[in-house]
Amino acid sequence: MPKLLAECTERRGSEPQGRLTVLHLAQPVTGGVARVVTDLARAQVGAGLRVVVACPPGGALAHLAADSGAQVVSWPAVREPGVHVPAEVYGVRRLVRSLRPDLVHAHSAKAGLAARLALRGRVPTVHQPHAWSFEAARGRTALLARAWERYAARWADRVLCVSEAERGTGEAAGIAARWAVVRNGIDLDRFAPPAGLAPGEPDASARARLTASYGVPATAALVVCVGRLCEQKGQDILLAAWPRIVARVPHARLVLVGDGPDLARLRRVAPPHVVFAGAAADVREWYAAADVVALPSRWEGMALTPLEAMACGRPVVVTDVDGSRELLPPGQETTCLVPCHDTVALADAVTRLARDQRLRAELAEAAVKHVRAGFDVRETAAAVRETYAAVLRERAAARTAPFRATGTRRAGAR
Repeated sequence: MPKLLAECTERRGSEPQGRLTVLHLAQPVTGGVARVVTDLARAQVGAGLRVVVACPPGGALAHLAADSGAQVVSWPAVREPGVHVPAEVYGVRRLVRSLRPDLVHAHSAKAGLAARLALRGRVPTVHQPHAWSFEAARGRTALLARAWERYAARWADRVLCVSEAERGTGEAAGIAARWAVVRNGIDLDRFAPPAGLAPGEPDASARARLTASYGVPATAALVVCVGRLCEQKGQDILLAAWPRIVARVPHARLVLVGDGPDLARLRRVAPPHVVFAGAAADVREWYAAADVVALPSRWEGMALTPLEAMACGRPVVVTDVDGSRELLPPGQETTCLVPCHDTVALADAVTRLARDQRLRAELAEAAVKHVRAGFDVRETAAAVRETYAAVLRERAAARTAPFRATGTRRAGAR
């Protein structure tokens, strides 16, 4: 990597020696994508890279990225495809001309669309789907999204997946990409069991604060769901399962932590014993107070919430979507993994954990060890930098390769 950094500096001639410029492009400014971008930016700044984060104004990402030491620039973009795309593509071209990055890292669907249309392989490009766009779509829109991903793979030096399952979903959709898989990681200094408590044991002081703020009984069997209130995260599935849980665990309470477009709809269908806590600047207190953390997602790449909860010493219940089997400790699939959309299986799994304190403690202890052994964000960031290094080596080799017959494509083209 040091040699590559020097080569990039010599080629550009404008940055201080040893500085590689990486442009992170992201449309989501909250949630898991924002956390991943922020964690990568912080680690890359610490490793001596020049890091620029381009994102829409507003939301948490711009502030978090700036605090990490990255340069932050505005890239106005909206979630949905449509009439805004030409302006978003032009915005990427303008940023690349101004910033002259050595590599562009496009996060999620909209950035992946705009960056690949704007650059078309002229600048080393890594696309990270953060779950596939066609999983969120239906009908003709889903068909078009699959067709786009198959076509646009030629303009990415790497398609970076956060789980082997996410890569498998892409391959099953017919995407012939140059794949890399780097599992999500979390900050293990920040997410850890509360001091002085055994794994699985709720924090009494956190419970007391919840009782004062939200009226949650201190003795309740507390189930917490952290995530954006939207179709992807499946809170409606958990609400549909909740009456079955309360029928068997009458003192159970459910707290939905987060905000999003489905808030009003979820409030309308919520049964009793459900608290809408809104977005939280720091979710650790919710993990500390919980008996069980549930995330009934409809699709993922690899969700961060279960990793954070397990690192904090909490058992989780998750649906069997991409990344879930890879994030759970070996053997916990039988207890903590349920089929997607299956309200009965979800209710049964949550009920079992809510009733059995010994089981919660056993699962939580194994979960802490598992996450600490394999999901450190520093290792994730190092693996992403190695992916960059491999891309830049290939590009350098392609520039110095002898000219061959007309029709020869650059390395990485499709």
